[in-house]
Amino acid sequence: MDGGRRSRTARTGGGTARTGGGTTRTGGGTTGTGGSTARTGGGTTGTGGGTAGTDRRAARTGGRAVSAPVSFLLAPVGCLLAATPGLLIGRVQPILPLLAIGPLMAATFLSARRTFLVCCWTVLLALAAGLGASPHVTAGFAVRWAGLLLGCVCSVYAARQRGRLRGRLAEAREVARITQEAILRPLSRTLSGTHVSTRYHCASRESSVGGDLYDVAVTPYGLRVLVGDARGHGLDALRTAADTVTAFRELVYTAPDLTTIARALDARLSPHLAPEDFVTAVLVEFGPGEVRLVNCGHPAPLRFGQRLELLEPRVPALPLGLHPDPRQYRVRLQPGDRLLLYTDGLTDSRAPDGTPFALLAESALALSEPMPDAALHALYEGLLAHTGGPPTDDLALVLCQPTGVTAPVRV
Repeated sequence: MDGGRRSRTARTGGGTARTGGGTTRTGGGTTGTGGSTARTGGGTTGTGGGTAGTDRRAARTGGRAVSAPVSFLLAPVGCLLAATPGLLIGRVQPILPLLAIGPLMAATFLSARRTFLVCCWTVLLALAAGLGASPHVTAGFAVRWAGLLLGCVCSVYAARQRGRLRGRLAEAREVARITQEAILRPLSRTLSGTHVSTRYHCASRESSVGGDLYDVAVTPYGLRVLVGDARGHGLDALRTAADTVTAFRELVYTAPDLTTIARALDARLSPHLAPEDFVTAVLVEFGPGEVRLVNCGHPAPLRFGQRLELLEPRVPALPLGLHPDPRQYRVRLQPGDRLLLYTDGLTDSRAPDGTPFALLAESALALSEPMPDAALHALYEGLLAHTGGPPTDDLALVLCQPTGVTAPVRV
């Protein structure tokens, strides 16, 4: 949710509190029998699609693949041009400071090994040019050549240190990526009689996880799903989303109903949130032939079956962090019904001319796909076609389709 907009709008009967704009979010999931955990979530774009983070890493890798060979050629060529007067004319001393440009350029772009090769080339060119200009080595030339040699040694050392720092940075990024994926992983599997598919898009270029979140758990009370949206951007929203997921995982297996989970989540999050911060959330529990829901200011879930309808709560509730009074409501599910949970990255998307995304029409078209993963892919592709590019807001999609009789897990 956009941290710049302070107003909160509650949709009548919809229980939706939101602030529009780009969002930064996270999510994760727990599934397991008798408390065992199988984490779920989505990559940057989620199941069935390439992630934006992967594309960005590939782009950066491709940029290095082009720049390194070019630098490896430019550095010695530059040294050769600087030494040309001394080599050809024989009476002009080489301009040694210009020869130092090659090693410096190599240290900036190349590995330590390639920088060493450029330095060797530079030192030999300087010596050849100096001897070509004068058969006798003068004291002035020796001092300048020794200075160039020292500069080459420093360039190799700098390249080596830069390589080490780049390796440590790559390792830190990999650790961050693995940590983010542990919080939020793509899911496409059947859990306790319900097939669950996910898709995730993070609008932040520096992260694969933002402030949108989701989690799934198989509990003694049935399959439970959380989808939420932390207000704000950056690390603050990421921390809030991570705290929400962590608290949900601790509560989901023992809380007797969804209202208890919602109140406990609010109690845990409120002390750590700024006065203007909150988390919209929808909690879902699947039972035999029905689904139970608690909506705390989140966009209403969408049921697709014989007809398409938004499952609005009768009594709207405030988001988590604003001390809501959550109410549980039940909806009957017919065989073949699907339940789409989403964040406001879907409903708030706009075309370049400002036209809002047609949620009902696009969802009806996409959810008619026979396979759940294909349905989410079609919905996401429809969103890209509408916006003309990747969404500027984080987006989490969770599609649930009961496939049989849902029974509690006995522990």
